[in-house]
Amino acid sequence: MLFDLDDTLLNRDKAVEQMFQLILEKCYEEDIKESTKNDMQQSFKDYDKRSYGISDKTQVFESFFDEYPPNVRWPHRYSQDFWNENFPQCFSIDHNTIHIVNTIKMHVKVGIITNGSTQRQKAKILNTHLHHCFDTIIISEEVGFSKPDERIFELALHKLNVRPEEALFVGDNIVKDIGGCQHANMKGIWFNPHKIKNETEIKPYAEIRSFDRLLSYL
Repeated sequence: MLFDLDDTLLNRDKAVEQMFQLILEKCYEEDIKESTKNDMQQSFKDYDKRSYGISDKTQVFESFFDEYPPNVRWPHRYSQDFWNENFPQCFSIDHNTIHIVNTIKMHVKVGIITNGSTQRQKAKILNTHLHHCFDTIIISEEVGFSKPDERIFELALHKLNVRPEEALFVGDNIVKDIGGCQHANMKGIWFNPHKIKNETEIKPYAEIRSFDRLLSYL
């Protein structure tokens, strides 16, 4: 069984909220109204969403600081370093997720396939101790191709010595995760806790709202 990382194994939305709190502490005065903080957080999350999949996060900060001028504004060149150093530390792992992955690992091989920069993805995985749980971890920047490219799925299958028809891939992105694994002749389980409507032609093998449901596919 193979897994996506962000928004599947790890809750990226919560990590972005943690990142916002860090910026608030470093760049703004303490007496901001709660309602203003909520508006600021939503704006930061919106800017982050627009840059999703883009490695350089400088524009996220620049857009946010333009909308909400900070008391302390760091140099333009520092934004990316700040993101790289701090964002991976904002992630935490749900203990139930670890329990389910470890239960699955007792029966089958498990792996991660994730798009993103090697530095940041490795830091997230190490910070949440996920490296102890998986038989293989494949990061797109490291291998030279990314989901939905079928080659990244085929590489994982090769590393685990598993045939496509013997594997399941679990991910939250209907196109990159489910469509991608299907190109490699794998079955895809769509992790969809927010009940997003599927507006594509892609038909997942199964759709789940919580990780607990994965155990029934063993």
